[in-house]
Amino acid sequence: MMNLRPATPTDLDLLRHWDEQPHVIASDPNDDWHWEEELDRTPDWREQLIAEINGRAIGFIQIIDPAREESHYWGDVADNLRAIDIWIGAETDLGKGYGTKMMQLALARCFADPTVMAVLVDPLVSNTRVHRFYERLGFCCVDRRQFGDDDCFVCRLSREDWHSKVTITEAE
Repeated sequence: MMNLRPATPTDLDLLRHWDEQPHVIASDPNDDWHWEEELDRTPDWREQLIAEINGRAIGFIQIIDPAREESHYWGDVADNLRAIDIWIGAETDLGKGYGTKMMQLALARCFADPTVMAVLVDPLVSNTRVHRFYERLGFCCVDRRQFGDDDCFVCRLSREDWHSKVTITEAE
């Protein structure tokens, strides 16, 4: 069984280790997460979560309110959105459906707030594998933007599209 729990300073070594993995670097080559400082902070516009299966940490998820976060990474965006960063920590845990389950839990968490109208993700243009992953979850590419040194697609999942995707999945 998978669950999401808050990331804490005790996760520092694990997150640093995951940051050094080639598949994580390939998906997020230019970010410095400043773990030492950020794990001690809990702003009300962000959740940093560790995904666990039966108590074993397997991945990380960050959910933010992009209109309220301090760096204004997303620029001028509408209210009532969320943005998600996600990765699987160990390469041996890739391809097992864990990412899908993590995203399903994160999306349910986002849309549990009735004011949230859509969720954004920003995969690298070069990361074609993750494009298919997000498409299967119902995300649609709405823009191509440069975020610092990263050439990214901006993909969006509306509440309506998520709801219809969840309904279809439950009916199968």
